[in-house]
Amino acid sequence: MINLSICFIFFYTLLSISISLFILGLKFLVNDYSLFIEWELLSLNSNSIVMTFLFDWVSLLFMSFVLWISSMVILYSEEYMHGDLYINRFISLVLMFVLSMMFLIISPNLISILLGWDGLGLVSYCLVIYYQNVKSYSAGMITALSNRIGDVALLMSIAWMLNYGSWNYIFYLECSKGNWEMEIIGWMVILAAMTKSAQIPFSSWLPAAMAAPTPVSALVHSSTLVTAGVYLLIRFNILLAETKLGQFMLLIGGLTMFMSGLGANFEYDLKKIIALSTLSQLGLMMSILAMGLPILAFFHLLTHALFKALLFMCAGSIIHNMKNSQDIRSMGSLMKCMPLTTSCLNIANLALCGMPFLAGFYSKDLILEMVSLSYLNIFSFLLYFVSTGLTVCYSFRLIYYSLTGNFNVSSLHPMSDESWVMLKGMLGLLFLAIMGGSMLGWLIMPSPSMICLPFLLKFLTLLVCLLGAWLGYELSKFSLSWELKSMNMFVYTNFMGGMWFMPQLSTIGLNSYFLSLGFKLIKNLDQGWSEYFGGQSIYNFIQKNSMNNQLVQNNDLKIYFFSMIMWVLFLMIMFLV
Repeated sequence: MINLSICFIFFYTLLSISISLFILGLKFLVNDYSLFIEWELLSLNSNSIVMTFLFDWVSLLFMSFVLWISSMVILYSEEYMHGDLYINRFISLVLMFVLSMMFLIISPNLISILLGWDGLGLVSYCLVIYYQNVKSYSAGMITALSNRIGDVALLMSIAWMLNYGSWNYIFYLECSKGNWEMEIIGWMVILAAMTKSAQIPFSSWLPAAMAAPTPVSALVHSSTLVTAGVYLLIRFNILLAETKLGQFMLLIGGLTMFMSGLGANFEYDLKKIIALSTLSQLGLMMSILAMGLPILAFFHLLTHALFKALLFMCAGSIIHNMKNSQDIRSMGSLMKCMPLTTSCLNIANLALCGMPFLAGFYSKDLILEMVSLSYLNIFSFLLYFVSTGLTVCYSFRLIYYSLTGNFNVSSLHPMSDESWVMLKGMLGLLFLAIMGGSMLGWLIMPSPSMICLPFLLKFLTLLVCLLGAWLGYELSKFSLSWELKSMNMFVYTNFMGGMWFMPQLSTIGLNSYFLSLGFKLIKNLDQGWSEYFGGQSIYNFIQKNSMNNQLVQNNDLKIYFFSMIMWVLFLMIMFLV
């Protein structure tokens, strides 16, 4: 009898459920069919606790993709986490994470959404601090606290939904559009989505969450935690189109996209570059959603999940072979040592750039063409196209540093493509990273969109991509930090490469005033005046009096004579009077 490990058991389980859900999703999509289930958990007198589920093609396809990626990540973890004594605990946490995401996907009810939403926040904290060192604890804390802001916003929207008599928001969105009550709920939901999807000013937790093991990063950054906010707004999309909420989200999404693309070009940590790339794509999804194109945002959400999970898995395999070194400057010519892994990395990178006929091309090209066709101001238009150029720029910079260039690895390097279990997990996503975009394009949008643009505007996307690739290659050829230091530009590189000082602003910038105020209070009150007039003062008074009392009780002859004379004088005065 073959003893299967926990990783293989759950790999087969999740894979079979994923395929079943995909087939069911196709059936629902073709028939334009939705299923709304109300399950009464408990009925007490006239009160009933009801659990509601919404099954439509959006939720079924998304669940299928989440479970497919989760199954590949769990298979990948079999070898990546091989030396871990607590592998069962790790897989249990990953499964709880996936279960929380399932709850969130199928809930048309704000209460049950909160179950999945909070589940994602709490389990992500456990996964980020998995390696249990100071850096992990700090990263876990900033992740948990940033997400708590969104949880509070969601709780406030739940309280405000009492105005409608039910928490099934899906019933009220269409009829209540334009009401100020629903607008308040919209603002709260947008705040919750901004924290979960790490939009400005809550972006600093996303690169910090890289302290988690790489399989977790592959799951978090592709289809679970960070996409929860985008998915929630896809459900609430009616509130965004042609409103102030939409205009606000368009600006925030565009700025996030631009900031993270710029930051990734100054970063040398392999995982952080890919994390900033995720942030850039989330900004793209948010901004296209704000323009009133939810199906297009969902299309990009699914295609992005495929190549981003593959990108993280390839990065994890490289880090594993590099003996846990993540600095891209210590890599180079990896294609000679790890041809299969680097091929997967290249395909995922090109899909991210929007290389024609790979997964990312079908969604990104369509998004940028719709942007060109839409009635947008020049600032938003520039943010879209410059950010796309920056995406290609940091992708080619990453390719130059890690796959080509000089061989910077030590001579006794153990690098090879022999990790077959990890490669199987990667190859399971490689096929979808190549074919997934066209397949989803045919399914989700069966009738082709008619986009009529001038020749130059049509080829602007390709031109921006080529320009970004050339710039990325040129920037990689010289020591950027040294050149800019010599030009007195170090402050600007720190600003652009440090996410516009957002990590400092959201940590020491927020708590330094309160910490210094607390220090002054404890020194002046607790350990200052209250001690002087309170505990210490009473102690000194009692101590002084007890010392005087002790002197009296020391059987000193002088004191006896003095007290006897005092008594005699006292008696004489009494008799004379």
